[in-house]
Amino acid sequence: MTTAPQSAPQPEPLWQPGQDRIAGAQVTRFHAWAAEHHGAPAPTPGDPAASYAALHRWSVDDLDRFWQAIAEWFDVRFTAPYETVLADRTMPGARWFPGATLNYAEHALRHAQDPARAGTPALLYVDETHEPTPVAWSELRAQVGSLAAALRRLGVRPGDRVSGYVPNIPQAVVALLATAAVGAVWTSCAPDFGARSVLDRFQQVEPVVLFTVDGYRYGGKEHDRRATVAELRAELPTLRAVVHIPLLGTPAPEGAHTWSELTSDDTEPVFEQVPFDHPLWVLYSSGTTGLPKAIVQSQGGILLEHLKQTGLHCDLGPDDRFFWYTSTGWMMWNFLVGGLLVGTTLVLYDGSPGHPDISAQWQVAARTGATVFGTSAAYVMACRKADIHPARDLDLSAVTCVATTGSPLPPDGFRWLHDSFAESGADLWTASVSGGTDVCSCFAGAVPTLPVHIGELQAPCLGTDLHAWDAHGEPVIDEVGELVVTSPLPSMPLRFWNDPDGSRYHDSYFDMYPGVWRHGDWITLTSRGSVVIHGRSDSTLNRQGVRMGSADIYEAVERLPEIRESLVIGLELPDGGYWMPLFVHLAPGATLDDDLRNRIKQTIRTELSPRHVPDDIIEAPGVPHTLTGKRIEVPVKRLLQGTPLDKAVNPGSVDDLELLRFYERIANDRAQ
Repeated sequence: MTTAPQSAPQPEPLWQPGQDRIAGAQVTRFHAWAAEHHGAPAPTPGDPAASYAALHRWSVDDLDRFWQAIAEWFDVRFTAPYETVLADRTMPGARWFPGATLNYAEHALRHAQDPARAGTPALLYVDETHEPTPVAWSELRAQVGSLAAALRRLGVRPGDRVSGYVPNIPQAVVALLATAAVGAVWTSCAPDFGARSVLDRFQQVEPVVLFTVDGYRYGGKEHDRRATVAELRAELPTLRAVVHIPLLGTPAPEGAHTWSELTSDDTEPVFEQVPFDHPLWVLYSSGTTGLPKAIVQSQGGILLEHLKQTGLHCDLGPDDRFFWYTSTGWMMWNFLVGGLLVGTTLVLYDGSPGHPDISAQWQVAARTGATVFGTSAAYVMACRKADIHPARDLDLSAVTCVATTGSPLPPDGFRWLHDSFAESGADLWTASVSGGTDVCSCFAGAVPTLPVHIGELQAPCLGTDLHAWDAHGEPVIDEVGELVVTSPLPSMPLRFWNDPDGSRYHDSYFDMYPGVWRHGDWITLTSRGSVVIHGRSDSTLNRQGVRMGSADIYEAVERLPEIRESLVIGLELPDGGYWMPLFVHLAPGATLDDDLRNRIKQTIRTELSPRHVPDDIIEAPGVPHTLTGKRIEVPVKRLLQGTPLDKAVNPGSVDDLELLRFYERIANDRAQ
């Protein structure tokens, strides 16, 4: 990180942490301890920005000492000692903590053995009734112990894959932890995924056990998934057992085990001690083309990364309640479960984000006393557009931090969150974070001791050697560049499943800059050490050699009340020209007439630049998304370039395939 010169003008922050918050933050205490015990630079009294910058610089310059310090600070239990921290720094292929053995689930459940904590909630489960149901630490540990024993009786062994077609319910957490306790490998999809999408994922890893629900409730309706489950069973020949969770109250299908049958014993959990790099789970990329990438991450790597992230960056501890709106098909669910590692109570919400109305997520936070509230940037902007006042109308006094991810939080989102809580006298820390499924963590985002500037992520995360590189592979400050990570992280993938020579893994991240992780985002590292995310670099707009992020255009256009959502694409034409259309999905009752077109262009020209103004503005029936809610830009770009639909996108990876046919028609019309 680079700090600002003394003479540089400093913009006024939106929020500044008070001295009590800075002093009480775990990252502050960790810094002082690491300086005393591991050679970290001493904190700078009275200057938290300089202190964090120095701590971050040390954390990437001395990776070995930093990650050793993380393991010691969080009391990681190695049942066999490690030979060294980082045996090989090569990317891909870095080798962390060789010789060490441990178990992720053992660390997630150790707070249950504290007599003062055993009867307190580890989980608070909420459905669309918004009535919380607690699961005590002791109960969670007992269920995991019972289910792990049952898995072993079913023949599950270390390295076997265990899959879940389950929503965000306590049983999903229990199944993940029991799988990890056995040393097996967890993988999950949400039950709103269709059979083809699930099979595209699960068939790659060949699970031996499948946890399923009979259906789920969403938007006030019941959705029966028994036919889909039957199709999964028929198309997954490696299954040795299916476990039925009767969320809608139906009996188990023939040949399936019941959840209660496998969790009724009060069995002390047995934790298989596995190597540090033993697989913990398989996550999947959005898979916009071809089969989704099956990303394998390790027990030890995720354990250390999530301890660092939840404990130091989110500042979570035993007194917190951690809510993030997510599904089991998104990495944020796995990240949410990581809150157990630091003794935090998890709030699990299984339901629509907008039922019975747009304030649903805030209502869940109010009913559960959530202290850290995680959601999407899109939800924040929808609340702003609906002109609701959550902190005024609900008791959100426990909420100290609202974190957002999924896409860049626009400046108006920062302002709305701050102002909405300020009207009730709250001192809200707004933490926009950015990372990826690929590392199941954040590259940049929350730091409880630093100020928040509108439109910016606070800083790169500790241990993350984050840079913005230009086209020549040179680092740039205060300029847009490629997001790269130049040193390994413990949670980087071990490999992709069914990628025996590692070529797909290599091509995904290391093809542009050999030995350096290129993530595919445009970012700016500011001279103050903060980070701005501009959008995906592989769909970035490039006019006359000037690179622009699509997120900037979305933020400007979607302020207009007539625009529900938008999609901008930049196309290099065969004649050397450039075509940049803006597709707009209109709000009900709006009309794309000359007046609205002119206001869109004037808004973009005023707030961004004339270069950002699109060549055409086209009304669209909707904007396609991945199953995890991200706008699909690259496949639409391919369609507009003439790529056939079946080659441009994996149909199972999009939320509405028919929307893509609209863009295909646009391409065909242009070709004629």
